[in-house]
Order: sequence, then C-alpha cells, then structure tokens
Amino acid sequence: MRKTALFCCLLACILPFGYRSFAQDTPKPQEAAKPAEPPVHHYHLEFVVQELGTDGKPVNSRAYSTAVATNANERSVIRANSRVPIATGSTAGTTDGSVVNTQFQYQDVGVEIDVRNTHEIGRLLTLNLTADVKSMGGTALLGSTHEPIFRQNRWESWVLIPIGKATVVFKSDDLDSKGSMQMVVTATLLQ
Repeated sequence: MRKTALFCCLLACILPFGYRSFAQDTPKPQEAAKPAEPPVHHYHLEFVVQELGTDGKPVNSRAYSTAVATNANERSVIRANSRVPIATGSTAGTTDGSVVNTQFQYQDVGVEIDVRNTHEIGRLLTLNLTADVKSMGGTALLGSTHEPIFRQNRWESWVLIPIGKATVVFKSDDLDSKGSMQMVVTATLLQ
C-alpha cells in the first residue's frame, strides 16, 4: 500500500510538469490569418463636363483628367478656374463727374473635381467624387445695368463605374432653360 501511495504521490507531482511540456510541444492552432492586401492598381480617369441643349445633345464640353491609385487615403484634385470681375459700385472722382472710380469683386468660375477613396469591386471602380462646376450664364437687366448670371452645379456622391466604359455619374437640369449639364467619367486601367 505504501508503494501505491508513493507512486500516486510521485505521479501527482510529475504529471503537471509532463503535461506542460507536452502542451508546449504540440503545435498551436494558427492565429486568425489576416486577409491579403489587394494589389494596388493605377487608373486614368477622364471627366467630361457637358452642357446639353434642349434636344439632349452636347452643345459644349470640357475634358479633365487625372490618375488615381486604389490605395486607401489616396486623393486627386483638379482645379481649372478663372476669376471674373464684377462691378459692385462706382464713385465720381471729381466734382464734374468726369473721373469714375469703380469697385470690383471677383467671382471664381470653372471646375473643381475631388476624387477620394478609390477601390476596385470586381470589374467596377468605386470612388467618392465631388464636382463643382461654376459658369457664366448670360446677363440680367437690373435697372439700367446688365449684371452677369452665374450658374453652379455641385455634386457629391459615391459612384460605381464600369472600368473602360464612359458613364454618366451626375446630371442636373438648367434652371434658366430646358437644357441640362452632366458629368461623364471613364476609368482606364494603366498597365
């Protein structure tokens, strides 16, 4: 009986150490595998801003382009602006009124395009797109003065476009006529 008690006591003392050693030698299940980073691709983006007539056909268009990469936090910016002077007031410089001092303010007109967070989803490209198009739209008679009319179209949205195909991403009606304005985007993979 003493031998059995001694054997049980030794077994109780050795077993935990042996188990720990056994547990350390067994392979551990692999930690959760991180998904592989998708490859970075570069794209040429072409933006065409079109003014459409009452028949829906382009009467004026301008093209802008940039390149983007499919990494997170990438941003691309296009700015094509002019500053248009607008007379805001005048004062006579002499008592007979022959010299006139005119004050001006300046209005920016043109195109501003911002592209952020470009990613691929199969054969589609998704990106956050902001476009601001400001233009002159003729004049309006106020009293005896012709004042310029400025148009502005501002769009901001996530867009999903097929790669290699021209796609209308924004469109809005012109408030002064039956025409409209639209933006067409084409994404081409760069090799």
